[in-house]
Amino acid sequence: MAFFDKNNELMYHIHCKKGDIGEYVILPGDPFRTEKIAAFLDDYELIAHNREHKTYTGHLNGIKVSVTSTGMGGGSTAICVEELIKCGAKYLIRIGTCGRITDEAKDESLDGCIVTAAVRDEGTTLHYIPVEYPAVADRKVVEALAEASEKLGYNYMEGIIQTKDSYYGQVEPENMPTEANLNYRMECWKRGNVAVTDMESATLFIVSQIRRVKAGSVMSFKETEKSIAVIMEAIKILNSKGE
Repeated sequence: MAFFDKNNELMYHIHCKKGDIGEYVILPGDPFRTEKIAAFLDDYELIAHNREHKTYTGHLNGIKVSVTSTGMGGGSTAICVEELIKCGAKYLIRIGTCGRITDEAKDESLDGCIVTAAVRDEGTTLHYIPVEYPAVADRKVVEALAEASEKLGYNYMEGIIQTKDSYYGQVEPENMPTEANLNYRMECWKRGNVAVTDMESATLFIVSQIRRVKAGSVMSFKETEKSIAVIMEAIKILNSKGE
């Protein structure tokens, strides 16, 4: 299967081509969140919508920025990230919701979590590289996100995320034949200070590391508007530093 449509050079899944995408791309999972995020940009326009991948591109203080939905889970995220990179993406920042694991993460004063690294408790990235290889957010992206949240006066913790394949394995382990193992592993993550859990961050980090682009992830505990604002401010910071 070709990556490109040979007639117009569109990527097979996201239906974008080089020139459609900014170097900075914000990645929600849900295609219905893309326009809400794009509304923070100037002159944003819908570029493409195919399957779970919906893309808008606009400008932030003159910086070309895109918003593309990855869909849920590692498989669709890997496809989306691979194709965005082929279209010219250099910075990929996930925005999403998450489950809280540690007691520290359950602090109701927190707005969310800036992810520093991910537990590879999923299968997609095993097709890229052995499990011993770490899934780590880019240091400069993490720093920019932390600086942005402090500048805006928001309360974001920093921490590790567990990325899994099964949503219901987390929320309804009692309905799974593997209940004992699921509960044991979740207790391990909690005792190991893994703060939160999602289904995409590890895949984003691994693909980005291997393809040599920069990635980060911001999880919302409350309304997503604060996380959107943090990412927008972080993009300004990264761009001003020439990162």
